[in-house]
Amino acid sequence: MKGKIILAGAGPGDVELITLKLQRRLASADVILTDRLVNPDIISQFANPTAEIILSGKQGYNDASYTQEEINELMIKHALDGKNVLRLKGGDVAFFSNVLDELIAIEQNEIEFEIIPGITAASGASAYSGIPLTGRGYAQGVRFLTYNPNMNYTQEGWKQLATSNDTLVFYMAVKNVCGLAEILLRYTKKPNTPMALIEQATTAHQKIHTTTLQQCEQDFKDKQFSSPSLVIIGDVVELHQRFNWVNTEVETGSVFRELVK
Repeated sequence: MKGKIILAGAGPGDVELITLKLQRRLASADVILTDRLVNPDIISQFANPTAEIILSGKQGYNDASYTQEEINELMIKHALDGKNVLRLKGGDVAFFSNVLDELIAIEQNEIEFEIIPGITAASGASAYSGIPLTGRGYAQGVRFLTYNPNMNYTQEGWKQLATSNDTLVFYMAVKNVCGLAEILLRYTKKPNTPMALIEQATTAHQKIHTTTLQQCEQDFKDKQFSSPSLVIIGDVVELHQRFNWVNTEVETGSVFRELVK
């Protein structure tokens, strides 16, 4: 008998932001394949005590981390052995998480599956920093993107982003955030567009750094930011000081900080 594979989002970090459905599936899983950005407290508090826990996270610029092919093989192997497999991802299961590769592997092996959504990093970071992603008079739309210097965006594509009134949310951009700002500055008519970089959103170690496109190089060039971090660009960032409700002053290390290095 084949087992079942559950693809689930564990939310952006705060343990209390997982769903009730995920909590039940954690308690019944035989094998849990967890990404590196999943708060380990979720596993320790809710996982089946007899489950096999496999830390199978991917990490950019780290050749020693798992490849997607290796994760697929582990997931399929355990399901074909009759195990109930929980593939646990940080944030939401479908936001920049290679879920399509995993769904194709599951389909090819004719394995039963289930998808459980989670709160994505953009929603968590914006809520816990008092930055609404949309708002009357600020932005009527939002775009979710990724960035690294090797991405093949066209000049017209960058121009559309830089001149849009939408809020721009960039995942996986922290290592190249000033390069990103520099490109947008080439096309925007608003060099003072505010931007925020949010580290470890929704956790006790959340930190929020704000600047503008024009000042990014001056303010951020010598700073080191921890993972996970998210970048929000747009007029809505102005609302942070007004509606910031979370204590962001904690500076000490944590298990979570160590796990995601």
